[in-house]
Amino acid sequence: MALSRGLRCCQRAFAWLPVLIIALVVLWSYYAYVCELCLVTLSNPVEKVAYLIIFHILFVLFVWTYWKSIFTLPVQPGKKYHISYADKERYENEERPEVQRQILAEIARKLPVYTRTGNGGIRFCDRCQLIKPDRCHHCSVCAICVLKMDHHCPWVNNCIGFSNYKFFLLFLAYSLLYCLYIAATVFKYFIKYWTGELTNGRSKFHVLFLLFVAVMFFVSLMFLFGYHCWLVSRNRSTLEAFSAPVFQNGPDKNGFNLGFVKNLQQVFGEEKKLWLLPIASSQGDGHFFPMRALCEAQNPLLANEEQWEDDGIDEEPHDSTEASSLAIERET
Repeated sequence: MALSRGLRCCQRAFAWLPVLIIALVVLWSYYAYVCELCLVTLSNPVEKVAYLIIFHILFVLFVWTYWKSIFTLPVQPGKKYHISYADKERYENEERPEVQRQILAEIARKLPVYTRTGNGGIRFCDRCQLIKPDRCHHCSVCAICVLKMDHHCPWVNNCIGFSNYKFFLLFLAYSLLYCLYIAATVFKYFIKYWTGELTNGRSKFHVLFLLFVAVMFFVSLMFLFGYHCWLVSRNRSTLEAFSAPVFQNGPDKNGFNLGFVKNLQQVFGEEKKLWLLPIASSQGDGHFFPMRALCEAQNPLLANEEQWEDDGIDEEPHDSTEASSLAIERET
């Protein structure tokens, strides 16, 4: 028992190592840019003040969004999705799988749950003992079910989901701008140090290394941020991009795609003045999400318009005459 607790403590401490690495790199970049570049290398006072003001604005936004991504806890499903003690006893004492499926079906009828497992069954987490809401998944690292789970990110040591996905996107965006600004403003002095026009040995090392680090992180972040922008435009999570959500009529990876503008509003909210600030403004509570099928039912014209989207995605054949059998999804 004591050994297992010690291993868990070591595992939790080790999980903070990537965050510590990022924090040390950011602190060093602050010192290298402010002290070695602006205060030591730059001689023009106007240029020095302008560089410092813009740098500190980007630095504050970067740190703010990174902090929110780390310490905004993922939201778990509400109490109504947890099965009651009586239902739990009835479910666990029942040995016949078909009766167990009926028990879960009775519970799910009371809830706004529309997605299913791969074989059409009710999405049930046997670890958390709950019916999983749409787009909710169990995180094996956090050991909880997370609403609209996107992925578990080791660089923030947190699960990215409904509560902090906006903060994570802003963190990527401001990190990208932070690296781009550093690379763009340092490049001129990088050339001067490289050609020997400037000779300060200590500042030379920091400025040269600062450019390499900024460019390296910029390239990495550019691909990651671009990928998540594409996901937002399609209203998909990372998990849904790899495995399409399954509805009662079959899998459909465009099931939550409402159009570009509405997809943005799902993540950033309707108030555009809050889009670039790390303030919670996402629509809904994470338990229910509008679906394309429901929107098309309300407006049949949408069905004809979206058939010609440039996704290049073939629709799955639907069989409306035969309901899929219910089954239990067990997380492993």
